[in-house]
Amino acid sequence: MNIHHLELFYYVARHRGIRAAVQNMPYGIQQPAMSSQIIQLEQHLGVTLFQRRPFQLTPAGETLYAFIKPFFENIDAVQEKIRSGGKYEHLRIGGAEIILRDHLPGPLQALKKKFPVLRVTLKTGYLPDLEELLHKQELDFAVTLLEDKLPAGMNGAPLLQLSLGLLVPKEHPLRSAEELWQRDRLDEPLICMPWREPITRRFQEGLARRGLDWFTSIEVSSLDVLEAYVRNGYGVGLTVVQPKAAPSPGVRLLPLTDFPSVTIGALWQGKLTPVMQALLGFLQTRVKQLNAR
Repeated sequence: MNIHHLELFYYVARHRGIRAAVQNMPYGIQQPAMSSQIIQLEQHLGVTLFQRRPFQLTPAGETLYAFIKPFFENIDAVQEKIRSGGKYEHLRIGGAEIILRDHLPGPLQALKKKFPVLRVTLKTGYLPDLEELLHKQELDFAVTLLEDKLPAGMNGAPLLQLSLGLLVPKEHPLRSAEELWQRDRLDEPLICMPWREPITRRFQEGLARRGLDWFTSIEVSSLDVLEAYVRNGYGVGLTVVQPKAAPSPGVRLLPLTDFPSVTIGALWQGKLTPVMQALLGFLQTRVKQLNAR
């Protein structure tokens, strides 16, 4: 079999389609060229490797993918291991942008001192995306909001409880969340993360206890984007209250003290490696520092 054809098929199977494979190839290739070479591989083998629409590997495709997957997934690791004389370690960490930006640099710096040849890859995302990457073994460790029940096959450790809060523009007349609950109707535009995020679901649970409905007007993908829209007067934003952190200029925080809280924690599959165990310890130290401020 042509090794290049096998590589192309690996990316097609991994990303579940030719178009997605083209977008994720480490080098440039056009979709027609990839399609043509996959067809050549199928003709050589005399079988169909996958159904195109909807995408699904055939039994022959499953067999071939299981065989080539370990080889192609470990090429980079073997390369770095050889280059570093066998001392190479690679840790792929996922988390929300605010966590990777504001809270991970310190623990990572300590980790690099303990493991000097460690290579780190960071990926931003929220819980559903990070879960999928962990399941696909494209991440080793995630720091994210946790559900009450861990996903099947996952292990986790809580790190920090965070309360919810509402962000309003600095000059907004609203002085407390209680003023909202006393209104006959909640007509302020609400800016939220997607429903699948624990922040949004916990907030809606708190509203339901009060017999209130408040539906999302603007759905955003990150808390940084949410804050920018609040600052520019698009509505009231749902956020989490970071320990001892002051709101950014241009916005004010209205705590939701009697709403359900959310849990930030670590998430991983299988057993913790020594590197992951050390990172978890440094993260726990970071949490203690935050609480002691």
